[in-house]
Amino acid sequence: MKQRSRKEKFIRMMKRDAALHLMLLLPVTMLLIFHYIPLFGIVIAFQNYNPARGFSNSPFVGLNNFKELFLTPGFVQALKNTVIIALGKIVLGIIVPVTVALLLNEMRKARVKKTIQTMIYLPHFISWVLMAGIIIEILNPRSGMLNQFLGLFGIDPIFFLGSNKLFREIVWVTDVWKEFGYATIIYMAALTSIDPSLYEAASLDGAGYFKKMLHITLPGISMTIVLLMTLKMGSILNAGFDQIFNLYSTITYESGDIIDTLVYRLGLGGGRFSLASAAGLFKSVISGTLLVLSYKVAHKTSGYRVF
Repeated sequence: MKQRSRKEKFIRMMKRDAALHLMLLLPVTMLLIFHYIPLFGIVIAFQNYNPARGFSNSPFVGLNNFKELFLTPGFVQALKNTVIIALGKIVLGIIVPVTVALLLNEMRKARVKKTIQTMIYLPHFISWVLMAGIIIEILNPRSGMLNQFLGLFGIDPIFFLGSNKLFREIVWVTDVWKEFGYATIIYMAALTSIDPSLYEAASLDGAGYFKKMLHITLPGISMTIVLLMTLKMGSILNAGFDQIFNLYSTITYESGDIIDTLVYRLGLGGGRFSLASAAGLFKSVISGTLLVLSYKVAHKTSGYRVF
């Protein structure tokens, strides 16, 4: 009887949420096709893979591809660049949107607030191919807007995208420019869930803006901050292939070459598919481990949990 009631409850729930399940059908299908089915190709990382021979006839070499990967010139530098660039994006990707969301939250004119939200959100929809073209034109050492502005103060033209000292900073700033509007909307939505009576009570107690922000606003959105930070920690070795690939050059390999671009050159450029697969598997294992660890830290420090 108990089993029957559970079955009936499950059927009622499925009927009730049928529209939601249909909405999930397409993304789940795409997830299976592009993320789970390719997992069967992991075997390439342990083979001396030859496309003409296929999986079954390519010789098994064990961990040799990983040994060769770690000894590949430029791998250690690419790993270092990946971590540095990703960490910079994570830190700025939290500080900037939270700051902007707090400032917008204090605006009283709804029309102005919505206009600003729309303007900062638009770059999120521009592809990195187009965005990179815009950035290259702005930073052009001869005709770029930024160098022309600096020229007004007698500063010589700077080849920004050809400087290893400036390349990472450019990557951080342009990533924030493109993506902070999306994160700002998430934090703005989180701010609406804070009980307005808390602000009223704080005002009666004589609390000013900063006191309210420190003791009400930030704690109120702390769970959202922890959630986004936890999700980003899992992609710490994903420094942004599209962005880097469209902005870097051989001149900036020292500061801009990341694991993804190295894998691209080894796999598609050099035809070393096994080595590229080993690099991708190495990155996935590290990312998965970091995601689990960050989830555990988030659960212990702030009580956040997904399930």
